[in-house]
Amino acid sequence: MSSGTESTRTDTVVAALFDTAIGLCAIAWRGDTVVRFQLPEASEEETLARITRPFGGTPVTEGEPGPVVTAAITGARAHLDGEIDPLRWIDVDLVGVPEFHRAVYAVTRDIDPGRTLSYGDIATRLGAPGSAQAVGQALGRNPIPLIIPCHRVLAADHALHGFSAPGGIGTKARLLEIERTPGFGEPMLF
Repeated sequence: MSSGTESTRTDTVVAALFDTAIGLCAIAWRGDTVVRFQLPEASEEETLARITRPFGGTPVTEGEPGPVVTAAITGARAHLDGEIDPLRWIDVDLVGVPEFHRAVYAVTRDIDPGRTLSYGDIATRLGAPGSAQAVGQALGRNPIPLIIPCHRVLAADHALHGFSAPGGIGTKARLLEIERTPGFGEPMLF
């Protein structure tokens, strides 16, 4: 995961839409690092509007991805087609994201597909037991869902309470089903 302190990064942020098994997604990048990922909105126009909103004051324009971002798109598509990949190889840029949120995202990114943690589990792993609500707030602001798999974080009772990405808990359940998470779709064989 990029620390965002590289002196060679460009300030230009570019975005592209792409089709997947769950609908039209979008990705935004700066150089070769992903800064945003967008799950499908109700329409192409809404998805485009969401992914191209300004990024930290920087305008976001549509463009063609280079080889590294094209590989990220290919990986996301394959994952959503059921070719499970943790997508940890995709470099993300979390410049401007608060330190606690970055820590939450790092723990979340370590959750393997087909597995889940609770908000409280993440708080405990961060050495901050009792901060489950703050973990939930950080995940609600996740700029790179799927790649930072906030859908793999559940309530303490393993229920699907709230999901701020488009489609809400229906999208969360679908992502968990694609990843063959026990209790969501087909059970995993051990």
